[in-house]
Amino acid sequence: MNILFDLDGTLSDPRRGILACFKYALEALHFDPPTDCELEEFIGPPLHGSFARLLGSNNQAMVKRAVALYRERFAVEGMFENRVYPGIVEVLAQLRERGSRLSVATVKPTVFAERIVEHFGLGRFFHGVYGSELNGTPLDKTYLLADLLKAESLS
Repeated sequence: MNILFDLDGTLSDPRRGILACFKYALEALHFDPPTDCELEEFIGPPLHGSFARLLGSNNQAMVKRAVALYRERFAVEGMFENRVYPGIVEVLAQLRERGSRLSVATVKPTVFAERIVEHFGLGRFFHGVYGSELNGTPLDKTYLLADLLKAESLS
């Protein structure tokens, strides 16, 4: 049996790191960040759209700069300010023992998703980690899943 897991909000709670990275980027651009509660709605959606909303601007240069600043912090510490949910390791181990083939499917860039999975010792459970490119493609998880199914010959 093949089982796909999302990363953020399924295997781990990324709240602390993501919020800190949003604040870092906004403050670097001299914007006052919203409260943590207000920022939480931006956990999950693509960064470009989130920053366009947060900055109140579609100025692509400013949005790209915000994304670059976010990723600057995320690549060094934000991705590790994460917490694996209690019981996840045990569940993954049981599924593997039963012969399941596990993969991660996330819209987070693959380069970060792979590092997070390895950092938290989860890589041993997964056959593959599939995510987006740094440019945000695919933006929609439907396309990501279609690519994954094709790559794994599951369709």
